[in-house]
Amino acid sequence: MAKKPAAPSISIGISDKDRAAIVAGLSKLLAETYTLYLTTHNFHWNVTGPMFNSLHAMFMAQYTELWNAVDPVAERIRSLGHAAPGSYAQFAKLSGLPDAPATPPKALEMVRILKEGHEAVARTARQLFPTVEKASDEPTADLLTQRITVHEQTAWMLRSLLED
Repeated sequence: MAKKPAAPSISIGISDKDRAAIVAGLSKLLAETYTLYLTTHNFHWNVTGPMFNSLHAMFMAQYTELWNAVDPVAERIRSLGHAAPGSYAQFAKLSGLPDAPATPPKALEMVRILKEGHEAVARTARQLFPTVEKASDEPTADLLTQRITVHEQTAWMLRSLLED
């Protein structure tokens, strides 16, 4: 098995050990964000039923936001001196989210799946905070705050669609 190359020595005030721990958390966040992006885009393509117009448009706004989110996460990983994961195999290994169903579900099941995905990604981002705070990594803390805000607000909006 090939040995993973060590991260280069950088001097930004965060230890190598802390940078590696932060990158591990950011890599999971990146994988989950990309997985949620792909599921949301799938649902945008495949939604049907009486709510088609509104869900099709909402899913497009959501997948566009997720697509725009992956780059800052990956670039933060690079700023910390590590390679960002970027393959489906890596994402599948890192992500705690299930893949999109092979057969498109009904519209409200799509909404439920996406709600659960946004809640899970918010939890993943939140779990990284103690490590980031310990290392005084303010740029990553700022990124996490932004991501949590988006995921919690999106989950709220999706939950609202599921209420009777």
